[in-house]
Amino acid sequence: MRYTKTTLQHLETIMEEIGYTVRYEKGSFNSGYCLVEQKKIAVINKFFDTEGRINSLNDIMASIEIDETLLSDPMQKFLYRWRKRTADQNELSEQVDTPLS
Repeated sequence: MRYTKTTLQHLETIMEEIGYTVRYEKGSFNSGYCLVEQKKIAVINKFFDTEGRINSLNDIMASIEIDETLLSDPMQKFLYRWRKRTADQNELSEQVDTPLS
């Protein structure tokens, strides 16, 4: 999967389906986003490009519990593919970072 506007829209849809509101606003966020868990609001730096927004949503989704039963079938499939892709990339980067003996 690539970091496209369609990917961003799918991640936003997943957040919406699990009850979160995603907002893009100006702010001084140390990590580029702010998560208000009690109100289920994710605020992301509005100056981020598509890739930055996707990375922020990915970080947020990794830190919250996602009830997949709330997701529509297409979003469940997308989330499965997205998680697999993310895990594969993490594994690949760990292999690259590990020095050879």
